[in-house]
Amino acid sequence: MNKDLTKKLSTGHATCAGCGIPAIVRTVLGATEEQVIVSNATGCLEVTTTIYPATAWKVPYIHSVFGNAAATAAGIDAAQKALQKKGYFEKSAQGGSALGRPAKIVAFGGDGGTYDIGLQALSGALERGHDFLYVCYDNEGYMNTGGQRSGATPYGANTETAPAGSDSFGKTQQRKDLMEIVKAHGIKYLAQANVAYLPDLKRKAQKALNTPGPSFLLVLQPCTQLWKFPTSEYVAIGKLATETNFWPLYEIEDGKYTINNAPKSPKPIEDFLKIQGRFKHLFKDKNAKVIKEIQKTVNENFEKLAKRAQIS
Repeated sequence: MNKDLTKKLSTGHATCAGCGIPAIVRTVLGATEEQVIVSNATGCLEVTTTIYPATAWKVPYIHSVFGNAAATAAGIDAAQKALQKKGYFEKSAQGGSALGRPAKIVAFGGDGGTYDIGLQALSGALERGHDFLYVCYDNEGYMNTGGQRSGATPYGANTETAPAGSDSFGKTQQRKDLMEIVKAHGIKYLAQANVAYLPDLKRKAQKALNTPGPSFLLVLQPCTQLWKFPTSEYVAIGKLATETNFWPLYEIEDGKYTINNAPKSPKPIEDFLKIQGRFKHLFKDKNAKVIKEIQKTVNENFEKLAKRAQIS
């Protein structure tokens, strides 16, 4: 693979210091040498890479609204298939047309544009079997609009629309299990990854891009603004998410679960929570039970995953 990580997304962007989104995008797009067309939902990635009149994108790029990145990707796929039927793409190694091979299609969306606003479009594109990769960079909140809670926000977190205070300990609902929602569509390949483990993400992106039909990557992206930690610590925070089993790394290929990094002695969830400002209120005596509930949920979720992967 080409070693120039700025080949498809340049350094000319305005993401926050300590943001891992560019690393996610470059790793995914760098996993193929083929032509790529990007569909991007409104969100942090879009607003920081397309500041008029400049753009950081070096590939064909379509900005979709908040809810339809997957629908746009489906339209690109339908257009390429129509052109292919008309003979616009090469038919053999000996001959071809100016258009060459059909491009790989990659849709990017944040958790707000994937778990919530864009879920209907994503579901439809998956169900119809369009040939594209959907990548959700999950920073667990609506950061493009100021830090509101999303369907990905963890239980107990403090956000603008689920604030912690005298009457509440933060978000009172558990986060959606988006991997299982996507799996229910019967797609051949989906995986959960983490920006703190880029070799694992690259391997999964290569698999996803080489899978016919729809594929899906859910990538953890610690956010310095919402999670409230020093900008130099996003990799350390990401690693703790996996080391505590809060965010296990796994893939589902043809229905078979594989855990890619199972810590032999998981760290307590407090190690992940205590270095984030969004959870600092949980360390007051009155909220000790909330931390216990989070640990219980993490344990139960990992046990379910281990059973699915047939790990004792």
